[in-house]
Amino acid sequence: MNVDQNAKFMESHEWARKEGDVFVIGISDHAQDALSDVVFVELPAVGDTVTKGEVFGVVESVKAASDLYAPVSGEVVAVNEALEDSPEIINNDAFGEGWLIKVAPSNPAEWDELMTPDAYAAANA
Repeated sequence: MNVDQNAKFMESHEWARKEGDVFVIGISDHAQDALSDVVFVELPAVGDTVTKGEVFGVVESVKAASDLYAPVSGEVVAVNEALEDSPEIINNDAFGEGWLIKVAPSNPAEWDELMTPDAYAAANA
């Protein structure tokens, strides 16, 4: 299983990675592998707010639809628009080009409460 060592994780398989003053958010390689071929992603709009632990979107695959949960709270400052036409990018690069949203955190300390890469890997081994 591929795990980004610069990210922290939720048990529900979302990750957050600090990049300057924002957090980049996506789903883990483990999650995209379990979902199989991603065919659609529903994401919030720039300017929307997300709340840690609450649903902010949906990812659909040929197998199932899964809610996406926010690993941190804050304002959405960017949405990966490439996923609108090519959601399969998530399958190809879950920790890179397959990111979902970028959030300006309202409480940056929430990131410290997430699972470390090693803890996430151990929980999903």
